[in-house]
Amino acid sequence: MDDAEPLLMLPAAPFPATVVVDRAVADDASFAFRGNRYAVPPGLGGATVEVRHRLGTSLVSVHSAAGSVMCEHRLAPAGAGTLVRTPELRDQLERAVLSALTTARPCDTKANRPPSPEALAEAAKLLGAEGADVVVDLAAYGRLAEGGGR
Repeated sequence: MDDAEPLLMLPAAPFPATVVVDRAVADDASFAFRGNRYAVPPGLGGATVEVRHRLGTSLVSVHSAAGSVMCEHRLAPAGAGTLVRTPELRDQLERAVLSALTTARPCDTKANRPPSPEALAEAAKLLGAEGADVVVDLAAYGRLAEGGGR
């Protein structure tokens, strides 16, 4: 029976498998993949992109939810902790950041007002000691810091 079905020759190259994973984009327009960060166009913070790496190649491609290629990067060594960003994506991010800057007056800060008598009464109810003043013994913290216990 073995002579009836001879084995075929081995292929010249390994099977071209592709690793496909979804990654969340951070606010700095980058995502994590194999211990590195790779850039995407600005404005995608919080979105999910599909990352594809064909085994045996040195490229990582980034695809939108619709499947179109947004950008490609050279694969950095796994775990190197590098940020891979093309000059085009760096320029886009720089333009987005600079366009968000303004010369307008900053927001007013909130006024620091003491709690009202009603708020103090509610706090006393929550503490279970209505009308009692809260006393904190700071010396106890000093003894703890010195290792003296209580």
